[in-house]
Amino acid sequence: MSGSPDLARLNDPVVAIATAPGRGAIGIVRASGRDLSPLIAGLCGRALQPRVAHYGPILDAQGVALDQGLALHFPAPNSYTGEDVLEIQAHGGPVVLQLILARCLEAGRGIGLRLATPGEFTSRAFLNDKLDLAQAEAVADLIDASTEAAARSAGRSLAGAFSSEVDALAQRIVHLRMLVEATLDFPEEEIDFLERAGARAQLAEIRTQLAAVMDRARQGALLREGLRVVLAGAPNVGKSSLLNALAGAELAIVTPIAGTTRDRVSETIQIHGVPVHVIDTAGLRAATDEVERIGIERSWQAIADADAVLFLHDVSRSDDPAAQADDVAIADELARAHAGEPLHVWNKCDLAPERPLPPGALALSAQTGQGLDALREALLERAGAAHMPEGVFIARTRHVEALARTNEHLEFAQSHADQRDAALDLFAEELRLAHQALGEITGQFTADDLLGEIFGRFCIGK
Repeated sequence: MSGSPDLARLNDPVVAIATAPGRGAIGIVRASGRDLSPLIAGLCGRALQPRVAHYGPILDAQGVALDQGLALHFPAPNSYTGEDVLEIQAHGGPVVLQLILARCLEAGRGIGLRLATPGEFTSRAFLNDKLDLAQAEAVADLIDASTEAAARSAGRSLAGAFSSEVDALAQRIVHLRMLVEATLDFPEEEIDFLERAGARAQLAEIRTQLAAVMDRARQGALLREGLRVVLAGAPNVGKSSLLNALAGAELAIVTPIAGTTRDRVSETIQIHGVPVHVIDTAGLRAATDEVERIGIERSWQAIADADAVLFLHDVSRSDDPAAQADDVAIADELARAHAGEPLHVWNKCDLAPERPLPPGALALSAQTGQGLDALREALLERAGAAHMPEGVFIARTRHVEALARTNEHLEFAQSHADQRDAALDLFAEELRLAHQALGEITGQFTADDLLGEIFGRFCIGK
């Protein structure tokens, strides 16, 4: 969901072309608002039975048909946005759709109909409680999915799988908050809260449940955003050849001349449904000219931003002292530039099949394809996606970050609970902050919700 409109304009009826630009067999113009009867009368010349497709002319201001198509009316609240929705399905020519859109704006002038902003139909669905925030984001993720696995995961999030997990966690935190805050309100009861209510055990169970959700969310974020992998190493070790082999296409220029690659070349591939953005970089060495120096600087920037680094070594030069010295120098620089341990790959094994390699070394030949499958599996293992379970839901970086903040506050709550004289007010505050962080994911939590939970379960007058 993006481009949310000004709240003052949310009562305006809106209209937009709902299909992608360009020609197609069918195009859709969609309108949403509180009362679209003037628009329906102007375009269709008659009332429409709810949720029934009506075939007929789409009329201009003089009653002449602009096109023949289907009109569907979804009265509020039983529509995608929760408002009245009119959907016109016409032939998918750009001119025809623009004519229908212009006619909608003309016929809806009296009710203040305007063009919708990006994402406004989905933002209205969220504001009218037809979707929560995570589901609303899943609409865009489903459209943007680059793999079948990502599309299926986005579909699960849109159906509410992720939201259900978050809501279940939130309910458990609310229950614990309710007990803590009730105890704070009635200290004269002299209840040993942490022991009698089993608060520590409840908190431990919540943290275990949260860990499982965090793991699945990280995997879902990987499906959505992909893994950024940088190919690094000395010049002429076969980085460009490896990129071409992984992509199955001649993307990068390959020559025996060291320093052929001067700038980054990237391609997105799929490994078991996970998008992997592979970036080929200039060979790492002391630059011999200004252009190469700039290319090497960009290589180090790509390495710093990478999720994983493939450090390529040349098997055919593994006994060359100069090549060994170059690799040691590059390894030292990589340790400073990238937080993670690089995945060491020994390329050109076809040129020196008998050459001994370090224990557990990943050997391959970008030329023949030997070892590529093992490399793909190693990349998924490095990303934590080698054994991605069924039922993963799509997630975004903000979801992962919100879950991490939730976990941090629960850790602080645990530390307060473990103290001999537990500070219940600090315990309660950390639970509140954890609950608030979870609420950022779905957009459903407010302070009034918590008050409703407390008043609904406890008799304050007692």
